[in-house]
Order: sequence, then C-alpha cells, then structure tokens
Amino acid sequence: MRAILSVSDKAGIESAARRLTEFGVEIYSTGGTLATLQEAGVDARSVTELTNFPEIMEGRVKTLHPGLHGGILARRSEPSDLEQIAQLGIEPIDVVIVNLYPFARAIESPDATIGTALDNIDVGGPTLIRAAAKNFEDVLVLTDPADYDVVFGEWSEHGAVSVQTRQWLAAKSFGHVSAYDALIASYLRGDEELFPSTFTVAVEKIQDLRYGENPHQRGALYREVGRKSGGLAASLRQLSGKELSFNNILDAELAVATVSDFLGPTLAIVKHGNPCGLATNVDLTLAFEHALMGDPVSAFGGVVAVNRPVTTALAEVISQTFFEVVIAPEFEESGRDILSKRKNLRLLEVGQMRGSWELPTSPATLDWKRVSGGYLVQTHDAIAPDEIETRLVAGPQPTLEETTDLLFAWRAVEHVRSNAIVLAKNLALVGLGAGQPSRVDSVRIAVQKADLRAQGCVLASDAYFPFADGIEEAAKAGISAVIQPGGSIRDDEVIAAADRLGISMVFTGTRHFRH
Repeated sequence: MRAILSVSDKAGIESAARRLTEFGVEIYSTGGTLATLQEAGVDARSVTELTNFPEIMEGRVKTLHPGLHGGILARRSEPSDLEQIAQLGIEPIDVVIVNLYPFARAIESPDATIGTALDNIDVGGPTLIRAAAKNFEDVLVLTDPADYDVVFGEWSEHGAVSVQTRQWLAAKSFGHVSAYDALIASYLRGDEELFPSTFTVAVEKIQDLRYGENPHQRGALYREVGRKSGGLAASLRQLSGKELSFNNILDAELAVATVSDFLGPTLAIVKHGNPCGLATNVDLTLAFEHALMGDPVSAFGGVVAVNRPVTTALAEVISQTFFEVVIAPEFEESGRDILSKRKNLRLLEVGQMRGSWELPTSPATLDWKRVSGGYLVQTHDAIAPDEIETRLVAGPQPTLEETTDLLFAWRAVEHVRSNAIVLAKNLALVGLGAGQPSRVDSVRIAVQKADLRAQGCVLASDAYFPFADGIEEAAKAGISAVIQPGGSIRDDEVIAAADRLGISMVFTGTRHFRH
C-alpha cells in the first residue's frame, strides 16, 4: 500500500505517518512535508520516485502527473484500469493526506498583494483531493488533522476503514476544496461586483447548539471561512456561563449592532429580537438604569450589550437583575469576577465594536435572508451619523434637547421590527411599539409602555405615517416632536395635523424597515 502526504497544516502529520508505516504503508511526500517527515525519522520518499519527473517552477508543479493520478483514480474493481496502470508502470495509491496552502492567512494582511494571493492558490492539492474523494471506495482521503486519530483508530481496531467512513471523509474533502475555491473567487472578484450571477459563500462550523429556536429544532453556529473579524460569529469569545442557545446568539447579534451604532457610551437590553431598553450616558451605571427603566418587565432574562468595557461598578448593577447574556468589547477583571458568580450568565467578549456604516460593502458582507428555495440578498442598512439629513416640516423649531433626542431615537428605531415606533427622552428609550401590521397600533403600544413618562418624549418612526391618526395618538400622550422619513401621499395631511397639534416634525427622507 502507498500513501501521498502533502500538507500545509502539519499538525499531527508525523504521528499519522508513523501510524501508516505500522500498517505497512509506503509514504511518499513533497517539499516541506517530506523534509518534516525525514527530519522526524519517518521513512518517507519523494513523489518524484512515482512520477520520474522533478518538481519544477519552485514547486508550482509537483503532483500534477498521471503517475500519481492514475494510481489514485484506478478502480480496483475494474481489471482494465489495473491492466492499464500496470502497463504504464503506475503504482496504485491507497491513502491521500492533503490540506491546502493557507490562502486565508495569506490575504489577511492589508499589505497582501495580488501576487501574494496568487502564490498561495493551491492547484495540485485540490486535484489530489478531488481524485481521491472521487475514488473513495478504494482510496482513503484525509484533509483535516482532527480526523487522524478517529480514522486510524478504526483502521487499527477493524483492520480497515469502512466504506461509510471513507464516504464521509470524501464528502468532507469536497467541502474543504469547495470552501477554498469560494474564498479565492471572493477575493479575486473584489468589491466591484456586488451581485454576481453566481457565487458561493463558504462557512465553517464553530459549534453545535443545544437546539434551534425551539427544542424540537436542531441548530449550529457557523462563521464565514477566512473572516476573522467584522462580525459576531467571527469575533465572539465566551468567557463564562452555560452554553449559548440559538436565541441567545440572535439577540446578541441585534444587541451588538444596536450599541455599535452609537458613538457615545451606550447600553442596550434586547429581548426576543427587539431592544426593550437603550440609553446613552457617560456614566454607564446610569445608562444601565435608564435602559432598564425602558421596560423592566421585558428586560428580565434579556441580553445586555455595551459598547464600552464592563467596569466593576457596571457589573455590580447588572448583577442585580437576571439576564441571559452580557456582551461587551472587554471586561475588567473585577467586573468579570462579579458577573461570573452567576453560573448561568454567559459573558461574551467581541473585541472592537464599530458601526454598521464602517463595514465594507462587498459580496462577503451582504445581508442574507432565507426564503424557501432561495435567498434574498441586500446591502446592509448602513448610514453614518453625519449622513443623516433632517428637514423641519411642521411645528416649532425643536430645542437642542429635543434635537439630540430625535437623533438618538432615529438611530434606535433602525434596530426595531417594523412597523417600529420609539419614544425617547434624555437619550434613553422610554417606550417601544414593534412588529405591528398597523403603524398607529405601534404608536399606541409605545405610549402604553411609556405610560405617564410619555409626556415630553420625542417619537421616531421607521417609515412614514400613512395617515394623521398616528400623530393624533402621539399628541394625546404629550409627545413634543416626531422624526420620520416622510414620503406618504398623505404627507400634507400628516404635516397639517402636526402643525395643528403644535408638534415639531422632522423628515429624514430615509426609511428603516426591518423585517
């Protein structure tokens, strides 16, 4: 029996080679892998002994040869295949252990050039893997060092590796090559063509989850291959607490997106896909208290996110309420110690937080929504703070305090399910209406949540008011100013109602639907 070993990730390769020699397998290798094995005292030979052809172009061509691929692809059940390779002096190859040039690592650096990228595109490796995976019934193919012990354990125990295991390894190998090709295609395509006619997104599993949204559903968390930052799945690090659930991760994603959209120290509390508490304050303990006042009942068991490090003082006040998750750029050691005492509380660190407007626009960062049989794909709803243009269309000129709260509310309403209404005062969310088919119903719910605190609040709406009834409901509650996109065919009617009721109304010209 013969094996070809050619790996970039050399973890466990010496041990794997020794196990193969114990099974009576002759080892053939290339370049750096061959040197590693020989230095370790493993009896390994160059693949040139099988090809009778030297490595050329500094190793760019070394395994692209019928002397290797004929030995891999020959079907042992087909006498004609075996006769042909025998006539040509080609030896059968029974094991292929290959993983690919580290393309993702090569392009990580901002200084990486197209030349660097091209030099790290593996050609021979994928070809060996595909050939071995195609002929998995006769050839064992391994691409992941994590599989060595399992596979060789089965071989040792049963004297062979089962066809079921071989097929599983073949599927994994095709996936390995597919992800590699997808990453290369994405890099070469660049950011110019946002919606190409076809493209593949490669993802890798981070962890299995206890279940999906409900206990009868299965779930797992994946991240994009090659993406080490710029997203929750890429940067998430759990410091303590029990295992994350599917719903924890969904709410954590929204919570991080919400606080990241604010430049000042901001804290959000998210429950079931909506921020039920949100506040900005230089004193984060006050930000927490104000956010909690937004809806203390809904906040119970929610997810807390803050866009600044968690201090001792902040940890102390957070620890007095039951939450599922606390997520921040980092935790001071004493703050972490305080919160870690709650064994079921998950503490998540995500490193630097940045607003969605800072994310690059490319196919790799598009927003995907699943529909049956396909996907809806769009760019992210990303508008920088200095890109918000406001226009007073009704009522008196808002005060400085009202203007500040209007801009806060407008940034907040972007993260609430449509139809979305936010009431805010003193840079804190006071009432929320979300996910209603009727916008006036969302206003009523927000007012009901705020109760007497609605008096003197400002109101933000994620889309235009189709009728004046929403403004009339706001006036009854004592709302002083409204910010909304405008654009309804009844804008004149809505503006007239605001003027009649003495409510300042500002148009932004930008809608923020979130479904």
